[in-house]
Order: sequence, then structure tokens, then C-alpha cells
Amino acid sequence: MNRRNFLMSLAALAGTPAWAGVTQPETAVRLAAAWQGGGGYQVGILEAGSSLTLKAALDVPTRAHGLLAEAAGTLLAVARRPGDWLVRWDTTGRALAWRWIEPRRAFTGHVIADGEQVYTTETDLDSGAGLVGVRHGASLEKLDEWPTQGIDPHQLLWDARQPGRILVANGGVPSQPETGRRKRDLARMASSIVCLDARSGAVLQTWRLTDPRLSLRHLAWQGQGAEAVLGIALQAEHDDPAERQVAPVLALLAGDHLAAVPGPMLQGYGGSIASYPRGFAVSCPRAQGLALFGPEGFDRFIGLDEACPLAIAGDRLLAGGRANLMLGPARHALPDIRLDNHWVLL
Repeated sequence: MNRRNFLMSLAALAGTPAWAGVTQPETAVRLAAAWQGGGGYQVGILEAGSSLTLKAALDVPTRAHGLLAEAAGTLLAVARRPGDWLVRWDTTGRALAWRWIEPRRAFTGHVIADGEQVYTTETDLDSGAGLVGVRHGASLEKLDEWPTQGIDPHQLLWDARQPGRILVANGGVPSQPETGRRKRDLARMASSIVCLDARSGAVLQTWRLTDPRLSLRHLAWQGQGAEAVLGIALQAEHDDPAERQVAPVLALLAGDHLAAVPGPMLQGYGGSIASYPRGFAVSCPRAQGLALFGPEGFDRFIGLDEACPLAIAGDRLLAGGRANLMLGPARHALPDIRLDNHWVLL
């Protein structure tokens, strides 16, 4: 499938020609977020309307990454890779359950749940192999673990096209326990998207980009059912800085075909991704803004210093930066906190 056919697939979902703009929220929105402030790390609740208010906060041991709002009204937060903690908490900032990772394992920053079980991306610190940890929905105790058939697993999502399947992004960047996040041997990168059976963990299908130096990391679905398109935020790991600067930040998985979408020079680094009714938004913290993609491909760029966390509320784009929160066309100064990569609309 060529670029034109990919964009036609996205256009078929969209129903309108391109990103049509955003509007000022009529009511306040609440976001579960992670940040650094006051000399430590926290997760908590922010409320944004005519101003921004910190409604609740929970201290966490290290920097947090992925967040999940559970159906029961509770929330999960997991440590940034390589991490060792997972916590369930509530919207008052009260911790309900902590779980520390098992020996020789590390959390890699993301979590999903189905009410009965919780699934986390993890790494085997001895072999470097990627894993999905299967945990008890109430106690968070590990019940099983499934290989992702790759290394450096990052975000995982339910398959919007077919129930009972999980998609996992294997970032493919080699590292080693004694150096933490330090990258090595990038010439043997092997990033992929894998589809797992949610009952057995069996790998059903694997997709790779033609450029092995593009790391597939964060995921967002556009649509539901057989015609759904998966957007993937990319991070370039090329040796040549000039090649990294012009590398794409978005790939699309449409049907069984995965390919990158060309765009302008965005420093080759997609931080987070969110879908909206007409396309995808990718935050580009190194390019200092947000890249918007519609049915015709790249649409426009919105400047926002160190932009990273994203959420969509109808036609409202919610984005966090170094010093400002963007709510549609309005911007609010952040309190004395530095936002992490992700937040979740409540």
C-alpha cells in the first residue's frame, strides 16, 4: 500500500477534508497527569477551565509515565522505564495499592486493563526480551508473562479492529541493565508492532517499517472495527543528526500495511499521539510544538514549548508544554510543575 492509499484510508474514516480547528472549552476539563515539582515526582488531577487548578496529588518514588483511568473510577500509574513500581490510586490522590516489580524485571511505562486483569509492558533484565506482564485485576499480583517477540516494549493497546487482541509496540532500542536507558548497538535495532491473543499471549501477527532506525513507541486508534487505523508516534535513532532531523514522526497501520507518513522537519521525535475525528496529533517536544495530520497528510504545526502530553475532548485539543497548558486556542500558565509525557482525560 503506497502513501496515497494510506491517506485515502484515513480520509475514508474522517468524513471531512482536514483538521478543522479547535474551540474554547465551555466547561472545565479534568486530567489525570504526572509531573515533577516540589523536589519530587507526583501523579494527580488537574482541572483546567478559565484557569488551571491542581485538585489532587500523590507522591511517587520515581518519574511516572503511563496512566490509565479504570472503569471503576480508579486510576493506574506506572513508572518510567526501567521502572520498578505500579500504583492504583483515586481522584483524591489516595494510594489504594502498590506493586513492586518482580526480581530481574523492569516496567517499561505502560498499562491497560479489562476489569479482570491488568497488563503491563516489561523487560527481562537478564535477556533484554520484551514481556507483557499479566496481573490480577484487584491485587496487581503477576499471574503470567508473555513474550512480545522483541525488545524495548513500550505502549500497548486493545485492538480496535477485533476484540480479544492486544497490540504492542516493541521500540527495538537495545540497552542493558547496568546503564539503564543508555542506548547501545543501534545498528541491530528491530522495532515492530505485534498483535497478541489476549487469552494466551500467542503472537498472531507482526509488522515492521522498512527503515529499521525508526522506533515505534506510542499508539492511538482512529475509528473502530475493520476500517480502524492505528497511528504510531516515531522516534528516530539514525547515526546522522541531519537524517534524524528530517525523519518522520508518524506511521499508520491500515489493514495489514504499515508505513511512515512524510512531514516537515520535526527533529525526528514524536513524544505522544492522540486521534481526533479527522486525523492524528503528534507532540514534538524537540521541535517545540504539535504536528497535525489529516486525510491529505501533514496539515499544520502549532508551536508549544516542550509539547508532550495530549488528549482530545470532542474537537478540543488539550496539550501540555514546559510552562503552558493549551486548551483549544486558550493557553494557561502551569503551576510550578513540569509535566511528563502523558495525561488522561477524565
